Amino acid sequence: MHAYKNIALILFSSIVILTGCTEVKQVSEQSQSKESTEQQSLIKAKVEKVVDGDTISVQMNGSEETVRMLLIDTPETKHPNKPVQPYGPEASQFAKEKLSGQQIKLEIGTTKRDKYDRILAYVYVNGEMYNKQVVQSGLARVAYVYPPNDKYVEELRKAEQDAKNNARGIWNEPDYVQEDGFHADAIQEKKKQPDSSQSNISLPYAPDGPDRDCGDFQKQIVAQAFFEAAGGPSEDPHRLDRDQDGVVCETLP
Repeated sequence: MHAYKNIALILFSSIVILTGCTEVKQVSEQSQSKESTEQQSLIKAKVEKVVDGDTISVQMNGSEETVRMLLIDTPETKHPNKPVQPYGPEASQFAKEKLSGQQIKLEIGTTKRDKYDRILAYVYVNGEMYNKQVVQSGLARVAYVYPPNDKYVEELRKAEQDAKNNARGIWNEPDYVQEDGFHADAIQEKKKQPDSSQSNISLPYAPDGPDRDCGDFQKQIVAQAFFEAAGGPSEDPHRLDRDQDGVVCETLP
């Protein structure tokens, strides 16, 4: 009788061990399967051209595609019906520095394309999500959130809050970023108020007078004051800011 009990105990222990091993194996296989699926969902591509801060052209699967990055919006530089918006050139430059010519990976959204036939995706470069990087730098806002195509919206909102808290880029301009987009007129109103560092500068020409270029000025600070008085980067009627960086006539002393 005692022998039977020992045999039963051994059999029971074996079953428990085997069951445990099977469960561990299943968990391991499920984990590997999930990892494999996530890897497969990332598509390799090469950046051929940076269009602006939130749009790029890429080579993928043997063809050229335009990619519009999910959940972000940068100020315009190429819109057919809008002027160049403040911080648009900076956002484009940021994208060029991070993405130009790079091998990247795309995580395509649940809705694959927008109405312009652009691929909607999260862009990864060197293992980091560009969408998050540009938001955290203060050169993009979180926008166009349409569930279920909003997988990383909470992560991006945290990055946006960090940029706000530190007054980076677009968040350094009161009322520039609003629910419906960017409002250059808010910055324009601010620019109309005299800058204390330039308030004592006597302008040699009327800002709304005949066209002027950098050759008409002796000092950069005078050209800059004239540029600001004429409306600054949102208007620039004299086209003094050729590279659209907000600083004019850099070659002047």
